[in-house]
Amino acid sequence: MTKALKDKIIESLTSILPIALIVMFLSVALTPLETGTFTLFIVGVVLLILGMGCFTLGADMSMLVIGEKIGSAMTHSRKIWLIALLSFVIGIIVTVAEPDLQILATQVTAVAERTFLGEWLLILTVALGVGIFLMLAMLRIVFRIRLSIILIVFYVAAFVLSIFVSPAFWAVSFDSGGVTTGPMTVPFIMSLGVGVASIRSDKKGQDDSFGLVALSSVGPVIAVLILGIIFKIENLDYTPPVIPTVSTTRNVFMEYLYGISDYALEVIVAICPIVVFFILFQIATRSFHKKQILKITIGFLYTFFGLVLFLTGANVGFMPVGRAIGKSLAGSLGGWLLIPVGMVIGYFVVAAEPAVHVLNKQVERMSAGAISAASMKKGLCIGVCLAIGLAMLRILTGINIMWILIPGYAIALILTFFTPALFTGIAFDSGGVASGAMVSSFVIPMAIGACSELIGTEAVMTQAFGCVAFVALAPLISIQVLGITYQRKTSKIKRNFLAVEDKILEYEVY
Repeated sequence: MTKALKDKIIESLTSILPIALIVMFLSVALTPLETGTFTLFIVGVVLLILGMGCFTLGADMSMLVIGEKIGSAMTHSRKIWLIALLSFVIGIIVTVAEPDLQILATQVTAVAERTFLGEWLLILTVALGVGIFLMLAMLRIVFRIRLSIILIVFYVAAFVLSIFVSPAFWAVSFDSGGVTTGPMTVPFIMSLGVGVASIRSDKKGQDDSFGLVALSSVGPVIAVLILGIIFKIENLDYTPPVIPTVSTTRNVFMEYLYGISDYALEVIVAICPIVVFFILFQIATRSFHKKQILKITIGFLYTFFGLVLFLTGANVGFMPVGRAIGKSLAGSLGGWLLIPVGMVIGYFVVAAEPAVHVLNKQVERMSAGAISAASMKKGLCIGVCLAIGLAMLRILTGINIMWILIPGYAIALILTFFTPALFTGIAFDSGGVASGAMVSSFVIPMAIGACSELIGTEAVMTQAFGCVAFVALAPLISIQVLGITYQRKTSKIKRNFLAVEDKILEYEVY
């Protein structure tokens, strides 16, 4: 166990160190930071490394194992109503507790003020969207419906619904699809798909094991757009979070102490529903023996401590730095430095997402090594690099978000007809996975800081928000292009092999 944890921490170190070095360079060369803010950041880097290491180990030991077993058991039951009901309930449970969604809901005050439910109105709307679409995703695997057809239908529906919603609500609607698929949701949902597909004997079972995260991402977009239509939301006010000012090491210690206590409570709320569901499942099926239960319990503990450390480091240490860098870059050279710096940060920030590591390992395992974790990582990094560059360009130019989203999704959906089915599912899953805690706590504050400096806080909801939507879109294209390239290479290798085989046969005959 110690060696496994050590390996995970080394892996997380290689992912987070590039971001730390970039920020250090910026703080010296372009955007000087206050000593207290920089100290918060350094401590945050340490917590992120330890947190990601513990979380990824815990996810491997607990949530992935449970999800696969539940998915397999649901399909073995052959009861369509049971598969639909459990998928719907699981979708709601894991979404309500997602930390990224709670952060988004507290910032959208125009929705919170509509009813007595407050911020829970948006949270429950998004959870309902995930529940319904996770149910559809599971039934798609059972009935063997092609993923690209469902994606085309529902993305077209989302853009049609956006016509009836105020443009001020577009960015929040499409961002909601990205924030729902965070570190708690992704491992569990992905493993459900693997479990369901594992009992299928046909050749397409492996291809259909991906796509659950994809549909779970489009569900919230449609649900929030419908919410905007029902409540006729016209304007969105932005309430900036309070960024602490620290001047001493004691202040730094206290900020992290408060942060750990707050995020420990959030993570408990996030994990408890999954633990309760696991207990009920075990009582009903007796699927796990004592050693497995002990291993899963230890995995939950690793997941808890890892996620607490990661979220604390990201939000306490990275958020103030992101805001400060955004403001400083916006104030020099007309803000145009935001684009190259944003692209460099985007390339490395996706590698620091815990859920991305889970996805890459799952893809490598399900493809029997044919699609390596390294190639997946590179494809995601390139996609997110371009996405952050576009997000910063939009802040500088005021481009309407739909001018990018509509052609972007059109290209992604057209590519589904030329991409291997396995890569289509992986690509659309990657979109939801890439837009996680690091984007919420570092990239969005950077965009908000830049937008506040260049335009003013009144434009934050329409111009700064949308980063998550772009990050969720980019991998859809980059990973499918990777899939087309992979298909061509394997076809060429196969042709060369057959040619050599023919020559050998000719020689033997001769």
